[in-house]
Amino acid sequence: MTLSGPSRDATRAFVLVPWLKAAEYDARKSGRVFRSQEARLEEAVGLASAIHLLIVGTNVVQLLNVRPATLIGDGKVTELKGLFEELEVDLVIVDGHLSPVQQRNLEKAWNLKILDRTGLILEIFGERANTREGALQVELAHLNYQKSRLVRSWTHLERQRGGFGFLGGPGETQIEADRRVIQERIVKIEKQLDAVKQTRELHRKTRREVPYPIVALVGYTNAGKSTLFNRLTEADVFAENLLFATLDPTMRAVTLPSGRKMILSDTVGFISDLPTHLVAAFRATLEEVLEAEIIVHVRDASHEESDIQKADVEGVLSSLGLLGEKTIGLPRPLIEALNKIDAMEVEQREVVLNTASREPMTVAVSALSGEGVDELLKLIDSHVTDNGLPIKVRLGANEGEALAWLYDHGQVRGRQTDDEGVTQLDLILPEADLGRLEKKFPDLFARIVLPVRAAD
Repeated sequence: MTLSGPSRDATRAFVLVPWLKAAEYDARKSGRVFRSQEARLEEAVGLASAIHLLIVGTNVVQLLNVRPATLIGDGKVTELKGLFEELEVDLVIVDGHLSPVQQRNLEKAWNLKILDRTGLILEIFGERANTREGALQVELAHLNYQKSRLVRSWTHLERQRGGFGFLGGPGETQIEADRRVIQERIVKIEKQLDAVKQTRELHRKTRREVPYPIVALVGYTNAGKSTLFNRLTEADVFAENLLFATLDPTMRAVTLPSGRKMILSDTVGFISDLPTHLVAAFRATLEEVLEAEIIVHVRDASHEESDIQKADVEGVLSSLGLLGEKTIGLPRPLIEALNKIDAMEVEQREVVLNTASREPMTVAVSALSGEGVDELLKLIDSHVTDNGLPIKVRLGANEGEALAWLYDHGQVRGRQTDDEGVTQLDLILPEADLGRLEKKFPDLFARIVLPVRAAD
């Protein structure tokens, strides 16, 4: 299969999907979920497009077994070499894991640069990571990956501006690192990450003292999390139809229908077959999920393999101890947001709407149009717990500063103002803030009605 592209200046890439027939047979026999060839190819092209490569061709290579030296058979290697020359290919993307030996041998045979799935994901991460921690995590993952691939014959690979040296570029510095230099850099980055994580922990501690509950959006990459985040927060987070559009956690305060506040967190998209060391390296980007009181799983319900994507996401959540027997702490609500109902045909849309109506923890939404978003907020609101004391207090018309302070530090559940400007508030206030209130507004504190505590 060949594809045309808009520009000859872009890197011309060919996407190759190795398809092991035995693995498909075993999966079907055991009843495990298994992606179709078409879905695998579509995702691989999406990954390559995420770093703006010009895809000039694709191919699914059927494998009876894996060749230790070249992954695929010699005949296929020769056949593809002719095709690559005809299409003037600059780069081959292999949607699978290549050993250092396989990658080196294929590069020699085709005289082309090659990226396997791990290398491609690292390139995407390198381009998308915007925060200090994100950039450090990307570099750490890259160095650990590169450390096992230091081969003398690789010195023709040149470092590309803004990437990590896999794609190369004319006139740029060649990669000339050895294991000792890489290991020294890894140690340095790990120390820097420890410092960054300590800073993030201080930020989380500050948020706990507010305290607003954290609600984390999770989901398969390109499911529409960032678009939904923008819709809920009216923020301007980068949201584009690209895989891995978001890599760094973004957090915003959102007011719920009850008047209470929550902190909404947008996280990196999950993906199938993500190498284990990448999951470990990017665990910090999912730390906000570990802190979350509620998890909202955003699903692209219009995708033909939405159920398989759901299984991938839940697999990662389970590995983090958030689902199943390994759940960390108290079980937390998991809400499913069936997204992209605006992109569905009438019959599919009706099926999704009926599913959502039957499942109490499921909402059908369109992040693009806003349909169903109010219902989602109400569902979140109904599962947010009140961590604090319910109190009642009356404030005079001249106590505006105290009124604002209570709104900032508590969760106001009810408010009534009479003709004389006296306001009565019913709110939830963290016990830690009662002492602060007494010091800052002693006269007001004396008028607070506290709940009656049960006898010990």
